[in-house]
Amino acid sequence: MSGEQQFQNLSLDPAVQQMLAKAKEKNIPTVWDRYEQMQPQCGFGETGLCCRHCLQGPCRINPFEEGSQTGICGATADVMVARGLDRAIAAGTAAHSGHAKHLAHTLFKMTQGQAKDYKIKDPIKLKKVATRLNIAVDDRDDNDIARDVALAALADFHEKDTPVMWAAGVVTPGRVKVLSDLGIVPKGIDHEVAEIMHRTLYGVDADPVNLLLGGLRCSVADLAGCYMGTDLADILFGTPTPLVTSANLGTLKTQSVNIALHGHNPVLSEMIVKVAEEMKDEAIQAGADRINVVGICCTGNELMERHGIPSCTHSVSQEMALLTGAVDAMIVDYQCIMPSVANVAECMGTKVITTMDICKITGAEHIEVRDETASENARQAIRQAIAVFKTRKNKKTDIPNITNTVVAGFSTESIIAALSKLNADDPLAPLVDNIKSGNIKGVCLFAGCNNVKIPQDINYITMAAKLLKENVLVLATGCGAGSLMRHDFMDPAKTKELCGDGLYAVLNAIGEANGLGGPLPPVLHLGSCVDNSRAVEITVAIANYLGVDINQLPVVASAPEPTSEKAISIGTYAVAAGLPTHIGVVPPVTGSALVTTILTQTVKELTGGYFIVEPDPDKAADTLLAAINERRRGLGLD
Repeated sequence: MSGEQQFQNLSLDPAVQQMLAKAKEKNIPTVWDRYEQMQPQCGFGETGLCCRHCLQGPCRINPFEEGSQTGICGATADVMVARGLDRAIAAGTAAHSGHAKHLAHTLFKMTQGQAKDYKIKDPIKLKKVATRLNIAVDDRDDNDIARDVALAALADFHEKDTPVMWAAGVVTPGRVKVLSDLGIVPKGIDHEVAEIMHRTLYGVDADPVNLLLGGLRCSVADLAGCYMGTDLADILFGTPTPLVTSANLGTLKTQSVNIALHGHNPVLSEMIVKVAEEMKDEAIQAGADRINVVGICCTGNELMERHGIPSCTHSVSQEMALLTGAVDAMIVDYQCIMPSVANVAECMGTKVITTMDICKITGAEHIEVRDETASENARQAIRQAIAVFKTRKNKKTDIPNITNTVVAGFSTESIIAALSKLNADDPLAPLVDNIKSGNIKGVCLFAGCNNVKIPQDINYITMAAKLLKENVLVLATGCGAGSLMRHDFMDPAKTKELCGDGLYAVLNAIGEANGLGGPLPPVLHLGSCVDNSRAVEITVAIANYLGVDINQLPVVASAPEPTSEKAISIGTYAVAAGLPTHIGVVPPVTGSALVTTILTQTVKELTGGYFIVEPDPDKAADTLLAAINERRRGLGLD
């Protein structure tokens, strides 16, 4: 067995397998080593039956009805599990909405002349969003419209009498009624996060059903934060259009100053890309051929969809990029950055640079990036990378010779534009007609992370392969998109091989009509985690076209390898939106039969959506296909 083969049970990516062999050789611990050392993991925690929310605890309840069946305060297993789930939803909502709020502040500062490095890149999207928000656009300057959009965005964070616009204004009228009748239209994004923290405090909400309804409302606030994040990023940095790029560790280059941008927010990374181009002569003077910017996680997805910047790796394998010895600087903003990168970087001679005051890492250097001085801050960080390259340029690197072709940049707008080449007067008609005919049996969105408990990427590629053969149109975001791109699911050369005949015919017809000389890729890359909003927008457009609600459509969602609390909040708003939603890692809720039943069954009667918990990817794909077929029958399509 080769050095790489012994790691096939950890990751299906051969580039990652090579780096794991190197880590073992150099005795550098990785996330997989730390996972192994953590075994056995706490069974109480896995079922959600532990609580440390007050100083009388921690408390735990035995799921087998032995010993105490309540916490010290009297909280039952149902209450304990519901509170824990709510807090996870609130954390995910805080992350996505914090991302959106950052963009809103940047947009507002730009309109006031305080953030001069930023400009409006898509005035058409600006007017589209403003119109949806009932903001006047006729005979008005873009800067004034942008100011009002930014102020409307910031107003959505606070409790108010009117609904959150980025929630109530982006779903179907029928869905607004469902959410309103259940009392789960958010009153303010920050308000919902704060209220969850209040109601899960010691001695407050102890009704599991009421707690779960609060969690659903907070998740709808998460949808608002995601949608806002997408809208504002498109306005500031441009709405993506399809482009050809590449992925995997082979995108690093020995002779280049390699800068890996990691995290989630494009406010920093966009500036690094701009300034890196301006500073290429400094890199050449240092002996490099250029500055090579690559992405990791959702910052990588943001840069890929707008600029074609290659994605180096994603999620659980982020340490692997450093193990190549070729990364001169990893510049991070926030979210999904493992603290261990600082330790691996120290071993490999890489500089890790943090840039946000809410995300500092012991062992990393900090350069505060502010909207008002973003360009200069970016230069500081890039010069650090060039300095590291000077010491690294004559040393050996271990870059796997593995890259994958990727076609990315499928925003809602670019998809509609592509469909308009088939029917200019009614762009949605070709998509809906092919759903009706069965050429497209349904649609599945893949989202979420990689989880160290699962061999990296196996659930994604197993499920996607099966669904594509069954003519299901597959969309992907976040590190789920990363998994699929690293296994050629976004390469048009693989479309005929991977797709069923009906789906292939559709993707080929669209590609040919758009002058591509061949099909679209098997899986459409929609962007980062917040860009799940693009999938919602497409789904809502189809539902409105057909005159039905979202819960009637043959559309499903899946997080096959979730890790972050953000995946929990996304999955919950997918359920609130009315979608059957699969998760491939058992969440910490099984300690409560009531909570488990509500999430997988009862909620279907309320919103039409529900959770499907299935670790086996083959069975999960079959269950999603069954859900798609059930909805097709409900629409009279089968």
